[in-house]
Formats: sequence, structure tokens, C-alpha cells
Amino acid sequence: MAVKLELYRVFKEVAEAGNISTAAKNLYISQSAVSQSIKQLETALQARLFSRSPRGVSLTGEGQMLYQYVRSALGLLATGEDKLSQAQQLLLGTLVIGASDTVTSFFLTHYLDAFHRLHPGIRLKIVSGRSAKVLSMLKSGAVDIAFASSPSDSAISNWPCFSTHSVFVAGSSYECDFDHVYTRQEIAAFPLILLERKASSRVFLEQYFLQSGITLTPEIELSSRQLLVTLARIGLGVAGVTQEFVQDALDSGDIRLLKTDFTIPARSVDMCTLQDVTPTAAASAFMEMVRDGR
Repeated sequence: MAVKLELYRVFKEVAEAGNISTAAKNLYISQSAVSQSIKQLETALQARLFSRSPRGVSLTGEGQMLYQYVRSALGLLATGEDKLSQAQQLLLGTLVIGASDTVTSFFLTHYLDAFHRLHPGIRLKIVSGRSAKVLSMLKSGAVDIAFASSPSDSAISNWPCFSTHSVFVAGSSYECDFDHVYTRQEIAAFPLILLERKASSRVFLEQYFLQSGITLTPEIELSSRQLLVTLARIGLGVAGVTQEFVQDALDSGDIRLLKTDFTIPARSVDMCTLQDVTPTAAASAFMEMVRDGR
């Protein structure tokens, strides 16, 4: 049995006013419209909700029981509408972002700080994960925005944020010739230190070498980008790294670039949302901030 919500609104007003005329004035409708609404509700529910008298109306026992639920339900609706309005005005809500720790540290921290200062009522939640993980979470609705490397999926809308470049580095005292220009085969012959296989940058690197018929066989595989630098610095091998993420170590001289006769194509780290899903107000504001570079 479906009863229009507006009938319950009229019922609540009459119950609280105790008078048809007063309820009509409060609702800005005619007395006859109020009376007709009450009659429709009683007919639909097959219950007498009010007792009439010359002084007005009062709730019957059944009407009193219904009133408790109607008051609660309409109160919850009003609260929901208020919360929604506040969320749309960025006064409250939650924004969930998926990104790797490296991308968060290298790129997002500035934007997270600026967004939090502008919208302190929005709770920021960061879910850490590599590209494949955060894109999967985006498609399942677990995150509002994902930052991932070069996604190619028609269901995903993406906006390029910055480019990354794969290079090879070694500790400054490592026994190699930093002036020599190395070939792919020579690079592959070094004791290599690479990220674990599930990392998108590792997959991209391996695929690039396979195009020349060369298989990379690392001696050390790690889940931490920082450990790549640490182990290269102490001389355990040559590390395949993302130059942008290790620039500080290069600038300090802890590690040095190996020259190569090849250049691995750049990759893009993109801001991603679902193509056919309208972002929340908080997500839209954050994306606008990133696009504007604020």
C-alpha cells in the first residue's frame, strides 16, 4: 500500500495544531484541502485517525500510534535533506581517494592540505594502493577518485597530472662506468633491483625490454620504492626507478644515473573517475583544485 508522503505531512501538521484551520494556514493550503487529505489517509489506512469536536480535532489511539512514527520519519527526512544540503555546500561529508604512497607523498600532499584548509568539514580518507588496486576500487565504488598510471578503460574518465620516466641508477661508488652509454643488453646483465611484479611500473619496464627480446631477471624484488634507492646506494646492484620519485637522492649524489642508448617512453599518472557517474560535490571541488594546479 503506497501512501503519498504529502498526506503524512498534512496529518502531522493537523495532529500538532489540533485544528484544521490552523493547520491549513501553516501549510498555506485551504481547509478543504486539509480535510480531503485526512480523509484520503484514513481511507487508505482503513483507520480513524482523528476525533472531531467543535473545539477542533484530537488523535485517536490509532492516530496517536501512527503519529509517533510519522514524526520520527519526517524528522529523519528533514535531517537527511539538511545533511545533503551541507554536503553540497562542502560543509560536511567524506572524500575517499585511492593512490599509492609515493603519489600521495610526491603529488597529492599539497592538494590535500589546501583542500582541508578550505573545507575542514569534509573528512579526507586516503586508501593506499598501486594503480591496479585503486582502479579496481574506483570501479567498485570504494573510492571517489583514483590516481593511477596510464589507465586504458572506457569506463574511466582520466585527466593527466604528471609524467614519469623510468631510468637506471646505482650508488655513486658502484663498480660501473658512469660515462659509458649502456645498451639494453648491458643493463639486463647487471644485478638488477626492481619493484615487485605486480607494480605497474615493473610491468611496463619488462614489456619495454621484451620488445627487444630481452627478459629482465632481477636479483632483488621489493615492494618499497625507497628501498630501491637504499639498496642501490649501498652497492647491491643497479635499480630500475622512476626518476621523478628519486630526484632528491640524485641531487644529493647518493645515487647516479646510468647513461643509456635508449629512452624508455614516459608514462602518465592520471586523476581518474568513473565515466558515467556524477562525482560528489567534494570530489568535484578536489578535482577542480587539481586541474587548476592550486
